[in-house]
Amino acid sequence: MDKYKGNSPVVLKPKSTDEVSKIIAYCYKKRIAVVPQGGNTGLVGGGVPVYDELVLNTEGMNQVRDFDDVSGILTTDAGCILEVLSNYLAPKGYMMPLDLGAKGSCHIGGNVSTNAGGLRLLRYGSLHGSVLGIEAVLPDEHGTVISVNMPGGGGAGPLRKDNTGYDLKQLFIGAEGTLGIVTGVSILTPRLPSAVNVAVLSVPDFNSVKTVFKETRAQLGEILSAFEFWDQEGLDLVLDHTGAKSPFETAPEGGRAFYVLIETSGSNKDHDDEKLGGLLEKLLEEGICADGTLAQDETQAANLWSLRESLPEAAGKLGKVYKFDVSVPLSEYYSLVEETRARFVENGMAEDGTIKTTVGYGHIGDSNLHINIVAKEYNERTESAIEPWIYEAVAKRNGSISAEHGLGVMKPNHVHYSKTEPAIALMQQLRRVFDPRGILNPGKYLPPSEHLPEEGQEKVK
Repeated sequence: MDKYKGNSPVVLKPKSTDEVSKIIAYCYKKRIAVVPQGGNTGLVGGGVPVYDELVLNTEGMNQVRDFDDVSGILTTDAGCILEVLSNYLAPKGYMMPLDLGAKGSCHIGGNVSTNAGGLRLLRYGSLHGSVLGIEAVLPDEHGTVISVNMPGGGGAGPLRKDNTGYDLKQLFIGAEGTLGIVTGVSILTPRLPSAVNVAVLSVPDFNSVKTVFKETRAQLGEILSAFEFWDQEGLDLVLDHTGAKSPFETAPEGGRAFYVLIETSGSNKDHDDEKLGGLLEKLLEEGICADGTLAQDETQAANLWSLRESLPEAAGKLGKVYKFDVSVPLSEYYSLVEETRARFVENGMAEDGTIKTTVGYGHIGDSNLHINIVAKEYNERTESAIEPWIYEAVAKRNGSISAEHGLGVMKPNHVHYSKTEPAIALMQQLRRVFDPRGILNPGKYLPPSEHLPEEGQEKVK
Protein backbone atom coordinates (compact mmCIF):
# COMPACT_ATOMS: atom_id res chain seq x y z
CA MET A 1 0.00 0.00 0.00
CA ASP A 2 2.95 2.31 0.59
CA LYS A 3 1.03 3.84 3.49
CA TYR A 4 2.83 2.47 6.55
CA LYS A 5 6.59 2.79 6.84
CA GLY A 6 8.82 1.66 9.69
CA ASN A 7 12.35 2.40 10.84
CA SER A 8 13.87 -0.58 12.59
CA PRO A 9 17.63 -0.99 13.04
CA VAL A 10 17.38 -4.76 13.50
CA VAL A 11 15.50 -7.58 11.79
CA LEU A 12 15.92 -11.06 13.27
CA LYS A 13 14.87 -14.23 11.46
CA PRO A 14 14.86 -17.15 13.89
CA LYS A 15 14.58 -20.69 12.57
CA SER A 16 13.09 -22.38 15.62
CA THR A 17 10.78 -21.81 18.56
CA ASP A 18 13.79 -22.09 20.87
CA GLU A 19 15.50 -19.19 19.10
CA VAL A 20 12.32 -17.10 19.38
CA SER A 21 12.21 -17.90 23.10
CA LYS A 22 15.80 -16.72 23.63
CA ILE A 23 15.17 -13.52 21.67
CA ILE A 24 12.03 -12.66 23.59
CA ALA A 25 13.62 -13.44 26.97
CA TYR A 26 16.52 -11.11 26.15
CA CYS A 27 14.20 -8.35 24.88
CA TYR A 28 12.06 -8.64 28.01
CA LYS A 29 15.06 -8.25 30.31
CA LYS A 30 16.42 -5.31 28.30
CA ARG A 31 12.96 -3.78 27.70
CA ILE A 32 13.39 -3.89 23.93
CA ALA A 33 10.15 -3.56 21.98
CA VAL A 34 9.42 -6.26 19.37
CA VAL A 35 7.24 -6.30 16.27
CA PRO A 36 6.29 -9.83 15.14
CA GLN A 37 6.23 -10.00 11.35
CA GLY A 38 5.17 -12.71 8.94
CA GLY A 39 4.78 -12.10 5.22
CA ASN A 40 4.11 -8.40 5.89
CA THR A 41 0.98 -8.47 3.73
CA GLY A 42 -1.31 -6.80 6.28
CA LEU A 43 -3.28 -3.70 5.36
CA VAL A 44 -3.40 -1.94 8.76
CA GLY A 45 0.33 -1.69 9.56
CA GLY A 46 0.35 -4.44 12.17
CA GLY A 47 3.74 -5.81 11.07
CA VAL A 48 5.43 -2.42 10.65
CA PRO A 49 7.47 -0.74 13.43
CA VAL A 50 5.96 2.43 14.84
CA TYR A 51 9.20 3.62 16.44
CA ASP A 52 12.53 1.73 16.32
CA GLU A 53 11.31 -1.67 17.52
CA LEU A 54 13.18 -4.86 16.75
CA VAL A 55 11.45 -6.79 13.96
CA LEU A 56 11.13 -10.54 14.51
CA ASN A 57 10.33 -12.11 11.15
CA THR A 58 9.16 -15.73 11.04
CA GLU A 59 10.13 -16.60 7.45
CA GLY A 60 12.89 -18.91 8.67
CA MET A 61 10.36 -21.07 10.50
CA ASN A 62 8.87 -22.76 7.45
CA GLN A 63 8.65 -26.49 8.10
CA VAL A 64 5.61 -28.76 8.08
CA ARG A 65 5.83 -30.67 11.34
CA ASP A 66 3.15 -33.32 10.86
CA PHE A 67 0.10 -34.25 8.79
CA ASP A 68 -2.49 -36.91 9.60
CA ASP A 69 -4.12 -37.99 6.35
CA VAL A 70 -7.02 -39.62 8.18
CA SER A 71 -8.14 -36.71 10.39
CA GLY A 72 -6.80 -34.00 8.07
CA ILE A 73 -4.95 -32.28 10.93
CA LEU A 74 -1.90 -30.32 9.78
CA THR A 75 0.78 -29.11 12.20
CA THR A 76 3.19 -26.52 10.89
CA ASP A 77 5.66 -23.78 11.77
CA ALA A 78 4.20 -20.28 11.85
CA GLY A 79 6.35 -19.08 8.96
CA CYS A 80 4.94 -21.45 6.34
CA ILE A 81 3.42 -19.60 3.38
CA LEU A 82 -0.28 -20.27 2.89
CA GLU A 83 0.04 -21.23 -0.78
CA VAL A 84 2.96 -23.56 -0.01
CA LEU A 85 0.77 -25.36 2.51
CA SER A 86 -2.03 -25.59 -0.04
CA ASN A 87 0.37 -27.13 -2.56
CA TYR A 88 1.63 -29.55 0.09
CA LEU A 89 -1.90 -30.72 0.89
CA ALA A 90 -3.32 -30.95 -2.64
CA PRO A 91 -1.60 -34.23 -3.67
CA LYS A 92 -2.89 -35.74 -0.44
CA GLY A 93 -6.47 -34.79 -1.29
CA TYR A 94 -6.78 -31.93 1.22
CA MET A 95 -6.84 -28.13 1.16
CA MET A 96 -6.39 -25.21 3.56
CA PRO A 97 -9.65 -23.94 5.07
CA LEU A 98 -8.82 -20.36 4.10
CA ASP A 99 -7.87 -18.67 0.84
CA LEU A 100 -6.60 -15.10 0.52
CA GLY A 101 -5.46 -12.83 -2.26
CA ALA A 102 -2.05 -12.67 -0.54
CA LYS A 103 -1.74 -16.47 -0.31
CA GLY A 104 1.55 -16.44 -2.20
CA SER A 105 3.36 -14.52 0.53
CA CYS A 106 1.32 -14.46 3.74
CA HIS A 107 2.33 -16.78 6.61
CA ILE A 108 -0.01 -19.11 8.45
CA GLY A 109 1.16 -17.62 11.77
CA GLY A 110 0.16 -14.19 10.55
CA ASN A 111 -3.16 -15.55 9.30
CA VAL A 112 -3.87 -16.95 12.75
CA SER A 113 -2.62 -13.85 14.57
CA THR A 114 -4.97 -11.64 12.55
CA ASN A 115 -7.83 -14.17 12.37
CA ALA A 116 -7.77 -13.81 8.59
CA GLY A 117 -11.07 -14.55 6.86
CA GLY A 118 -10.95 -14.68 3.08
CA LEU A 119 -12.93 -16.39 0.38
CA ARG A 120 -13.72 -19.72 2.07
CA LEU A 121 -15.14 -18.54 5.37
CA LEU A 122 -18.72 -19.04 4.16
CA ARG A 123 -18.07 -22.78 3.79
CA TYR A 124 -15.43 -23.60 6.40
CA GLY A 125 -15.90 -20.94 9.07
CA SER A 126 -13.31 -18.79 10.82
CA LEU A 127 -9.94 -19.81 12.22
CA HIS A 128 -11.47 -19.82 15.69
CA GLY A 129 -13.03 -23.09 14.61
CA SER A 130 -10.34 -24.49 12.31
CA VAL A 131 -7.31 -23.96 14.57
CA LEU A 132 -7.01 -26.88 16.99
CA GLY A 133 -3.66 -26.08 18.59
CA ILE A 134 -1.26 -23.18 19.12
CA GLU A 135 2.35 -22.88 20.18
CA ALA A 136 3.42 -19.41 21.28
CA VAL A 137 6.27 -17.64 23.06
CA LEU A 138 5.26 -15.37 25.93
CA PRO A 139 6.94 -12.02 26.72
CA ASP A 140 8.53 -12.85 30.07
CA GLU A 141 12.01 -13.30 31.50
CA HIS A 142 12.16 -16.93 30.38
CA GLY A 143 10.58 -16.53 26.96
CA THR A 144 8.13 -19.18 28.11
CA VAL A 145 6.85 -21.48 25.39
CA ILE A 146 3.19 -22.31 25.84
CA SER A 147 1.84 -25.26 23.90
CA VAL A 148 -1.93 -25.62 23.79
CA ASN A 149 -3.24 -28.76 22.08
CA MET A 150 -0.07 -29.22 20.02
CA PRO A 151 1.54 -32.62 19.24
CA GLY A 152 4.37 -33.37 21.65
CA GLY A 153 3.72 -30.26 23.69
CA GLY A 154 2.55 -32.07 26.78
CA GLY A 155 -1.07 -32.56 27.67
CA ALA A 156 -3.79 -33.16 25.10
CA GLY A 157 -2.85 -32.89 21.43
CA PRO A 158 -4.80 -31.30 18.55
CA LEU A 159 -8.30 -32.53 19.24
CA ARG A 160 -11.64 -31.21 18.02
CA LYS A 161 -13.05 -31.80 21.50
CA ASP A 162 -11.18 -30.80 24.67
CA ASN A 163 -13.15 -29.18 27.47
CA THR A 164 -10.41 -29.13 30.11
CA GLY A 165 -10.21 -25.55 31.34
CA TYR A 166 -10.15 -22.26 29.44
CA ASP A 167 -9.58 -22.53 25.71
CA LEU A 168 -6.36 -20.52 25.81
CA LYS A 169 -5.54 -20.87 22.12
CA GLN A 170 -8.49 -18.63 21.26
CA LEU A 171 -6.74 -15.70 22.96
CA PHE A 172 -3.90 -15.79 20.45
CA ILE A 173 -6.17 -16.01 17.39
CA GLY A 174 -6.66 -12.44 16.22
CA ALA A 175 -4.46 -10.92 18.95
CA GLU A 176 -1.95 -9.62 16.36
CA GLY A 177 1.06 -10.72 18.38
CA THR A 178 0.20 -8.60 21.42
CA LEU A 179 -0.12 -11.51 23.88
CA GLY A 180 2.65 -13.74 22.53
CA ILE A 181 4.36 -14.71 19.31
CA VAL A 182 2.73 -17.64 17.54
CA THR A 183 5.41 -20.12 16.44
CA GLY A 184 3.37 -23.20 15.58
CA VAL A 185 -0.16 -24.09 14.52
CA SER A 186 -2.29 -27.24 14.31
CA ILE A 187 -5.19 -26.74 11.94
CA LEU A 188 -8.03 -28.90 10.65
CA THR A 189 -7.98 -29.10 6.85
CA PRO A 190 -10.99 -30.09 4.71
CA ARG A 191 -10.98 -32.55 1.83
CA LEU A 192 -10.17 -31.17 -1.59
CA PRO A 193 -13.40 -31.12 -3.64
CA SER A 194 -13.47 -33.19 -6.83
CA ALA A 195 -16.11 -31.04 -8.50
CA VAL A 196 -15.99 -27.23 -8.60
CA ASN A 197 -18.31 -24.87 -10.48
CA VAL A 198 -18.06 -21.10 -10.84
CA ALA A 199 -20.71 -18.74 -12.19
CA VAL A 200 -20.87 -14.95 -12.37
CA LEU A 201 -24.24 -13.23 -12.58
CA SER A 202 -25.37 -9.70 -13.36
CA VAL A 203 -28.31 -8.29 -11.38
CA PRO A 204 -29.96 -4.86 -11.59
CA ASP A 205 -29.64 -3.66 -7.98
CA PHE A 206 -28.33 -4.58 -4.56
CA ASN A 207 -31.70 -5.88 -3.38
CA SER A 208 -31.37 -8.45 -6.16
CA VAL A 209 -27.94 -9.42 -4.78
CA LYS A 210 -29.61 -10.26 -1.47
CA THR A 211 -32.38 -12.16 -3.24
CA VAL A 212 -29.85 -14.22 -5.18
CA PHE A 213 -27.96 -14.99 -1.98
CA LYS A 214 -31.14 -16.14 -0.26
CA GLU A 215 -32.08 -18.37 -3.20
CA THR A 216 -28.53 -19.69 -3.52
CA ARG A 217 -28.39 -20.80 0.10
CA ALA A 218 -31.78 -22.48 -0.24
CA GLN A 219 -31.01 -24.26 -3.53
CA LEU A 220 -27.31 -25.13 -3.19
CA GLY A 221 -27.04 -25.73 0.55
CA GLU A 222 -24.10 -27.95 1.39
CA ILE A 223 -22.18 -27.42 -1.88
CA LEU A 224 -22.07 -23.61 -1.70
CA SER A 225 -18.44 -22.61 -1.05
CA ALA A 226 -18.27 -18.91 -1.99
CA PHE A 227 -20.62 -16.01 -2.68
CA GLU A 228 -18.82 -12.82 -3.65
CA PHE A 229 -20.14 -9.42 -4.76
CA TRP A 230 -18.82 -6.28 -6.47
CA ASP A 231 -20.39 -3.20 -8.00
CA GLN A 232 -20.23 -1.58 -11.44
CA GLU A 233 -17.36 0.65 -10.40
CA GLY A 234 -15.43 -2.47 -9.44
CA LEU A 235 -16.03 -4.25 -12.75
CA ASP A 236 -15.11 -1.16 -14.76
CA LEU A 237 -11.93 -0.74 -12.73
CA VAL A 238 -10.81 -4.34 -13.31
CA LEU A 239 -11.63 -4.37 -17.04
CA ASP A 240 -9.72 -1.10 -17.55
CA HIS A 241 -6.76 -2.45 -15.60
CA THR A 242 -6.54 -5.88 -17.21
CA GLY A 243 -7.79 -5.06 -20.70
CA ALA A 244 -10.10 -8.06 -20.47
CA LYS A 245 -13.52 -8.21 -22.06
CA SER A 246 -16.71 -8.29 -20.05
CA PRO A 247 -17.92 -11.86 -19.46
CA PHE A 248 -21.46 -10.78 -20.30
CA GLU A 249 -23.04 -10.73 -23.74
CA THR A 250 -25.09 -7.59 -23.16
CA ALA A 251 -24.39 -4.28 -21.43
CA PRO A 252 -26.40 -3.67 -18.25
CA GLU A 253 -29.59 -1.69 -18.59
CA GLY A 254 -28.89 1.94 -17.77
CA GLY A 255 -25.16 1.21 -17.85
CA ARG A 256 -25.09 -0.04 -14.28
CA ALA A 257 -25.44 -3.41 -12.55
CA PHE A 258 -24.22 -5.44 -9.59
CA TYR A 259 -22.31 -8.69 -9.87
CA VAL A 260 -22.13 -11.89 -7.85
CA LEU A 261 -19.79 -14.85 -8.09
CA ILE A 262 -21.12 -18.21 -6.95
CA GLU A 263 -18.79 -21.16 -6.37
CA THR A 264 -19.87 -24.70 -5.55
CA SER A 265 -17.57 -27.43 -4.27
CA GLY A 266 -18.58 -31.06 -3.93
CA SER A 267 -17.78 -34.66 -4.69
CA ASN A 268 -20.37 -35.45 -7.38
CA LYS A 269 -20.15 -33.32 -10.52
CA ASP A 270 -23.45 -34.45 -12.03
CA HIS A 271 -25.27 -33.72 -8.78
CA ASP A 272 -23.65 -30.30 -8.40
CA ASP A 273 -24.20 -29.36 -12.06
CA GLU A 274 -27.87 -30.20 -11.76
CA LYS A 275 -28.35 -28.14 -8.61
CA LEU A 276 -26.49 -25.10 -9.95
CA GLY A 277 -28.21 -25.34 -13.32
CA GLY A 278 -31.59 -25.42 -11.63
CA LEU A 279 -30.73 -22.32 -9.60
CA LEU A 280 -29.54 -20.34 -12.65
CA GLU A 281 -32.61 -21.33 -14.63
CA LYS A 282 -34.91 -20.19 -11.81
CA LEU A 283 -33.12 -16.84 -11.43
CA LEU A 284 -33.30 -16.13 -15.18
CA GLU A 285 -36.91 -17.19 -15.55
CA GLU A 286 -38.04 -15.02 -12.65
CA GLY A 287 -36.10 -12.01 -13.94
CA ILE A 288 -33.93 -11.77 -10.82
CA CYS A 289 -30.79 -12.23 -12.87
CA ALA A 290 -30.28 -10.18 -16.04
CA ASP A 291 -27.29 -12.07 -17.46
CA GLY A 292 -24.75 -14.65 -16.42
CA THR A 293 -21.90 -16.90 -17.42
CA LEU A 294 -20.94 -20.37 -16.19
CA ALA A 295 -17.33 -21.55 -16.38
CA GLN A 296 -16.88 -24.58 -18.63
CA ASP A 297 -13.37 -25.48 -17.46
CA GLU A 298 -10.70 -24.56 -14.93
CA THR A 299 -9.28 -21.77 -17.10
CA GLN A 300 -12.65 -20.07 -17.42
CA ALA A 301 -13.24 -20.51 -13.69
CA ALA A 302 -9.90 -18.81 -12.96
CA ASN A 303 -10.80 -15.97 -15.31
CA LEU A 304 -14.09 -15.40 -13.56
CA TRP A 305 -12.40 -15.44 -10.15
CA SER A 306 -9.88 -12.89 -11.44
CA LEU A 307 -12.69 -10.36 -11.83
CA ARG A 308 -13.07 -10.41 -8.05
CA GLU A 309 -9.47 -11.06 -6.98
CA SER A 310 -7.99 -8.36 -9.24
CA LEU A 311 -9.97 -5.57 -7.59
CA PRO A 312 -7.37 -4.55 -4.96
CA GLU A 313 -4.55 -4.56 -7.52
CA ALA A 314 -6.60 -2.56 -10.03
CA ALA A 315 -7.43 0.03 -7.38
CA GLY A 316 -3.76 0.33 -6.43
CA LYS A 317 -2.74 0.97 -10.03
CA LEU A 318 -5.27 3.80 -10.37
CA GLY A 319 -4.15 5.80 -7.34
CA LYS A 320 -3.57 5.85 -3.60
CA VAL A 321 -6.08 3.58 -1.90
CA TYR A 322 -7.77 4.05 1.45
CA LYS A 323 -8.92 0.53 2.29
CA PHE A 324 -11.70 -0.14 4.74
CA ASP A 325 -12.66 -3.62 5.86
CA VAL A 326 -15.90 -3.63 7.81
CA SER A 327 -18.80 -5.87 8.76
CA VAL A 328 -22.27 -4.46 8.18
CA PRO A 329 -25.69 -6.13 8.41
CA LEU A 330 -26.89 -6.99 4.92
CA SER A 331 -29.91 -4.73 5.36
CA GLU A 332 -27.51 -1.76 5.56
CA TYR A 333 -24.65 -3.18 3.52
CA TYR A 334 -24.45 -1.21 0.27
CA SER A 335 -25.98 1.97 1.68
CA LEU A 336 -22.60 2.57 3.34
CA VAL A 337 -20.90 2.66 -0.08
CA GLU A 338 -23.55 5.03 -1.45
CA GLU A 339 -23.27 7.31 1.57
CA THR A 340 -19.50 7.40 1.20
CA ARG A 341 -19.75 8.48 -2.44
CA ALA A 342 -22.36 11.12 -1.55
CA ARG A 343 -20.00 12.55 1.08
CA PHE A 344 -17.26 13.08 -1.51
CA VAL A 345 -19.71 14.75 -3.89
CA GLU A 346 -20.90 17.08 -1.14
CA ASN A 347 -17.30 17.99 -0.26
CA GLY A 348 -16.42 18.63 -3.90
CA MET A 349 -13.74 15.95 -3.74
CA ALA A 350 -15.19 13.89 -6.59
CA GLU A 351 -15.47 16.89 -8.91
CA ASP A 352 -11.95 18.23 -8.29
CA GLY A 353 -10.32 14.81 -8.82
CA THR A 354 -9.23 14.30 -5.22
CA ILE A 355 -11.25 11.08 -5.20
CA LYS A 356 -10.99 9.07 -8.40
CA THR A 357 -13.49 6.32 -7.55
CA THR A 358 -15.06 4.47 -4.65
CA VAL A 359 -15.50 0.72 -5.05
CA GLY A 360 -17.61 -1.65 -2.99
CA TYR A 361 -17.07 -5.41 -2.94
CA GLY A 362 -16.90 -8.25 -0.46
CA HIS A 363 -18.06 -11.49 1.05
CA ILE A 364 -21.85 -11.37 1.21
CA GLY A 365 -22.00 -14.67 3.09
CA ASP A 366 -20.42 -13.16 6.21
CA SER A 367 -21.52 -9.50 5.79
CA ASN A 368 -17.92 -8.42 5.16
CA LEU A 369 -17.73 -5.27 3.02
CA HIS A 370 -14.55 -3.87 1.48
CA ILE A 371 -14.64 -0.21 0.53
CA ASN A 372 -11.69 0.92 -1.57
CA ILE A 373 -11.48 4.70 -1.89
CA VAL A 374 -9.04 5.56 -4.66
CA ALA A 375 -7.55 9.02 -4.17
CA LYS A 376 -5.10 11.11 -6.13
CA GLU A 377 -2.70 11.05 -3.17
CA TYR A 378 -2.49 10.38 0.54
CA ASN A 379 -3.02 13.67 2.36
CA GLU A 380 -4.57 15.09 5.52
CA ARG A 381 -7.58 16.63 3.76
CA THR A 382 -8.65 13.32 2.27
CA GLU A 383 -8.02 11.33 5.42
CA SER A 384 -9.93 13.80 7.61
CA ALA A 385 -12.90 13.59 5.24
CA ILE A 386 -12.96 9.81 5.65
CA GLU A 387 -11.95 9.19 9.26
CA PRO A 388 -13.55 9.02 11.73
CA TRP A 389 -16.71 9.63 9.69
CA ILE A 390 -16.68 6.16 8.14
CA TYR A 391 -16.34 4.50 11.56
CA GLU A 392 -19.28 6.55 12.83
CA ALA A 393 -21.30 5.42 9.81
CA VAL A 394 -20.42 1.78 10.53
CA ALA A 395 -21.33 2.16 14.21
CA LYS A 396 -24.67 3.74 13.26
CA ARG A 397 -25.41 0.52 11.36
CA ASN A 398 -24.38 -1.69 14.32
CA GLY A 399 -21.40 -2.94 12.35
CA SER A 400 -17.74 -3.67 13.10
CA ILE A 401 -14.89 -1.42 12.00
CA SER A 402 -12.69 -4.46 11.35
CA ALA A 403 -13.99 -7.64 9.77
CA GLU A 404 -10.82 -9.51 8.80
CA HIS A 405 -7.87 -7.15 8.33
CA GLY A 406 -7.30 -6.48 12.02
CA LEU A 407 -6.54 -3.27 13.90
CA GLY A 408 -2.78 -2.74 13.62
CA VAL A 409 -1.65 0.86 13.84
CA MET A 410 -4.62 2.08 11.79
CA LYS A 411 -7.56 1.47 14.13
CA PRO A 412 -6.61 1.25 17.84
CA ASN A 413 -8.11 4.62 18.66
CA HIS A 414 -11.34 3.72 16.89
CA VAL A 415 -12.07 0.43 18.68
CA HIS A 416 -14.71 2.19 20.78
CA TYR A 417 -16.96 2.34 17.72
CA SER A 418 -17.34 -1.44 17.95
CA LYS A 419 -16.60 -2.30 21.59
CA THR A 420 -17.90 -0.87 24.88
CA GLU A 421 -15.62 0.88 27.37
CA PRO A 422 -15.81 -2.00 29.89
CA ALA A 423 -14.88 -4.46 27.12
CA ILE A 424 -11.90 -2.34 26.04
CA ALA A 425 -10.73 -1.95 29.64
CA LEU A 426 -10.90 -5.72 30.15
CA MET A 427 -8.88 -6.32 26.98
CA GLN A 428 -6.27 -3.80 28.14
CA GLN A 429 -5.99 -5.59 31.49
CA LEU A 430 -5.65 -8.94 29.73
CA ARG A 431 -2.86 -7.53 27.57
CA ARG A 432 -1.06 -6.26 30.66
CA VAL A 433 -1.29 -9.73 32.27
CA PHE A 434 0.41 -11.36 29.29
CA ASP A 435 2.81 -8.51 28.47
CA PRO A 436 3.48 -6.53 31.69
CA ARG A 437 6.29 -4.50 30.16
CA GLY A 438 4.43 -3.76 26.95
CA ILE A 439 7.19 -4.95 24.60
CA LEU A 440 5.02 -6.67 21.98
CA ASN A 441 3.67 -4.50 19.17
CA PRO A 442 3.48 -1.26 21.20
CA GLY A 443 1.18 1.46 19.92
CA LYS A 444 -1.09 -0.98 18.13
CA TYR A 445 -4.26 -3.02 18.47
CA LEU A 446 -5.84 -1.24 21.48
CA PRO A 447 -6.00 2.42 22.54
CA PRO A 448 -3.45 3.57 25.16
CA SER A 449 -4.23 2.38 28.68
CA GLU A 450 -3.05 5.31 30.78
CA HIS A 451 -5.67 4.48 33.37
CA LEU A 452 -4.13 1.05 33.97
CA PRO A 453 -1.28 0.66 36.51
CA GLU A 454 2.33 0.16 35.60
CA GLU A 455 3.97 -3.11 36.58
CA GLY A 456 4.26 -3.38 40.34
CA GLN A 457 1.67 -0.66 41.02
CA GLU A 458 -1.83 -1.09 42.35
CA LYS A 459 -4.75 -0.44 40.05
CA VAL A 460 -6.22 3.04 40.51
CA LYS A 461 -9.70 2.74 42.01
